[in-house]
Amino acid sequence: MSFSSEVKAELCRVPINGKCCAVAECYGILMYGNTFSNSMIKIITESRPFAKRLPKLFKAAFGFSLQPQEGSSASGKLIFTLTERDKLDRIFDTYGYDINTALAHHINFGVLEDDCCRKSFARGAFLAGGSVTDPEKRYHLELVTDHYNVSREACAILPELGFTPKTTDRNGHYIIYFKHSDVIADLLTTIGAPVAAMNIINVKIEKNMTNSVNRKVNCDTANVSKTVDAAQQQIDAIKKLTASGKLSELPPKLRETARLRREYPELSLRELAELTDPPVTKSCLNHRLRKLVELGSE
Repeated sequence: MSFSSEVKAELCRVPINGKCCAVAECYGILMYGNTFSNSMIKIITESRPFAKRLPKLFKAAFGFSLQPQEGSSASGKLIFTLTERDKLDRIFDTYGYDINTALAHHINFGVLEDDCCRKSFARGAFLAGGSVTDPEKRYHLELVTDHYNVSREACAILPELGFTPKTTDRNGHYIIYFKHSDVIADLLTTIGAPVAAMNIINVKIEKNMTNSVNRKVNCDTANVSKTVDAAQQQIDAIKKLTASGKLSELPPKLRETARLRREYPELSLRELAELTDPPVTKSCLNHRLRKLVELGSE
């Protein structure tokens, strides 16, 4: 099951409380579904939980159930159609439309005056025309409709819930989308999918931890590489000084430093400084080694 399917299954477990919210959720479904006209309503879905929720929603909102066509599940999709004039008339009347005129797809904001109804509308819109990408891959949630005015007007509803969407169009479809993990998680929580929201947050935490560990490993690797390169440069200089006979002419402290570096090429400056007699600071030992490199390059 895809992450989107899991989200829709969770949303379908939200209790249907009150006629106004059932009406609002159906409104989102109709505006973001397949066909909503004065002659037909058609809703197509592959989500079994959504298909089970639809009849209950329509019953709570309009007093009658919506049933899938016989045999429609053979293709993996369930198709719900409604053509009965009296039922269509009841739906149109609920949303303040005139069934005798062609439907201009606009959202009647009067149906969505309360926050609970706006949340229900957004839930219905997601169930019918929404998707969310698996957070393991990337963060992206979108709502897709064929109607420009619906998309534009939905953009006026979402800010009232605390969300500012971005918009685009693709192949004749109008899209509202979000790309920030925190915003997507908050939106899913708002419309009734807190478990999915927590999954997104957990994935983000894991990604941040992995990135932090990777950065530390890369930093440590770079530091080790620098240490090895510096030690090799020092050893090469000491070999040149030895071959030329100059090493024996150097002060005792520099000869001791050269001996320690040759014997312990893998040690850091701090560790090497602790082996001197008497021990010296890291800065002091670094100064001696730079002097050896300088003399070896002459």
